[in-house]
Amino acid sequence: MQKNEIWKIYGTDYKEMTFRLLEAAQLADHLPPQAWTIGIKPNLVSPSEASWGATTHPQIVEGIVEYLRAHGSYRPVILEGSWVGDRTENAFAVCGYKELAERLGLELWDMQKDTYHTRDCAGMNLAVCDKVSQLDFLINVPVLKGHCQTKVTCALKNLKGLIPNKEKRRFHALGLHDPIAHLAAGIRQDFIVVDHICGDLDFEDGGHPVVRNCIMAALDPVLTDAYACSLLHYETAEVPYIIKAEKLGVGSADLSRLQLRFCGAEEREELPRSDKVVELNDVVQEVESCSACYGYLLPALDMLREEGLLDSLKAKLPGRICIGQGFRGQKGSLGIGNCTRNFDFSVPGCPPTEMEIYRALKEYING
Repeated sequence: MQKNEIWKIYGTDYKEMTFRLLEAAQLADHLPPQAWTIGIKPNLVSPSEASWGATTHPQIVEGIVEYLRAHGSYRPVILEGSWVGDRTENAFAVCGYKELAERLGLELWDMQKDTYHTRDCAGMNLAVCDKVSQLDFLINVPVLKGHCQTKVTCALKNLKGLIPNKEKRRFHALGLHDPIAHLAAGIRQDFIVVDHICGDLDFEDGGHPVVRNCIMAALDPVLTDAYACSLLHYETAEVPYIIKAEKLGVGSADLSRLQLRFCGAEEREELPRSDKVVELNDVVQEVESCSACYGYLLPALDMLREEGLLDSLKAKLPGRICIGQGFRGQKGSLGIGNCTRNFDFSVPGCPPTEMEIYRALKEYING
């Protein structure tokens, strides 16, 4: 497999598909000497089943483990840190990884419980979990899906699960795109297996899955994310961290170089275009908000939109809904999360859940 290639396979037996895909993509040719530690990094942003469109299907990880054990005496481990506001241990349980680990005799590394160190990531000092340094090879297993702040999340942004919670908060204060790019330069991902089975096109924490039953394999995370942009109808330039990562030497965003390979029948899927996040963002003023807080607000607004209440909310608002660390200590009309505790009407929590925000906004609408 070459760096300008992306292999794709379609079907519904995800474990068997993954094994076949890795054989076709010749993962074994890229693996280190036997008996080394192989990290498998899924996306377990929150405790929700993969069918919800947010998290990596455990069958894919099982297929990776079976492939590794068929090709040597490697030590595979699963490592992840969920977003701020949820516990990784809950995600491991709900998403099926606790059961998988017990059945296959795997270790689960919870990055929220790990110590960390400062690492120079191409000129930016970032806090990285210590256990990352114990890996000899990293297989990144992101979900291809939309994101309410960065439009797209796939291979590059999935590395955020390898930093402590306090650094995740700081990423938002830094504007997300620069630190995401620098983190990708500081942590090498050696192989990528993309879960493109049913990712949500708008929200990182899922809720509106769009089924494609596809799994992909790649070597270049920048090219992978550029291709993800094209599938979700975005220009690569609309997701700044991709271009920034390219400039840092992480990979190439040049889609003219991309060679698509198919394991089995070739399919050219066309994902529907969604402008839902753009519409909902018009109601929000966001300054340095954490992914979980913002990620719960927009689905709550979408629920109001579906009920025909979004226009009522807009009519009552003197301005926009405020959210984010940038509003700490400030006053205003309507705010979300503890950072807006001084506002006239504030939804408490760090973060408040989707349903808590939804109910509070209905209360606000009703006076």
